[in-house]
Amino acid sequence: MPDGKICYVEIPAADVERSAAFYTAVFGWATRKRGDGAVAFDDTTGAVSGTWVRGRPPMRDAGIVTYVMVDSIEATLKKVAAKGGEIAAPRTAIGPGGDAYALIRDPAGNLVGLYQAPPR
Repeated sequence: MPDGKICYVEIPAADVERSAAFYTAVFGWATRKRGDGAVAFDDTTGAVSGTWVRGRPPMRDAGIVTYVMVDSIEATLKKVAAKGGEIAAPRTAIGPGGDAYALIRDPAGNLVGLYQAPPR
């Protein structure tokens, strides 16, 4: 693994099962039980994993914002709304190149970014 690579994320959750279902449905993340019984996830690349943690307040305000790369922001925003999340900032173009971002809140209220790369 390269030195300095982000490898693990802890996401605050009031209801771990609901949050796990949201991230699985919206982003296609795989969930699994860790050895200690906690629900963990692996992203679609297998390069980032993590877990949901209770007892921490959600990250509602922008500080460090984690962005998830998606094929289509519009399609992802529809999934977010259907699965109990909310749109915090709509799709916004970044310059003339075709890339864009949006911000959502997951069911626990965490602020999460979406990034869509420009078409190739």
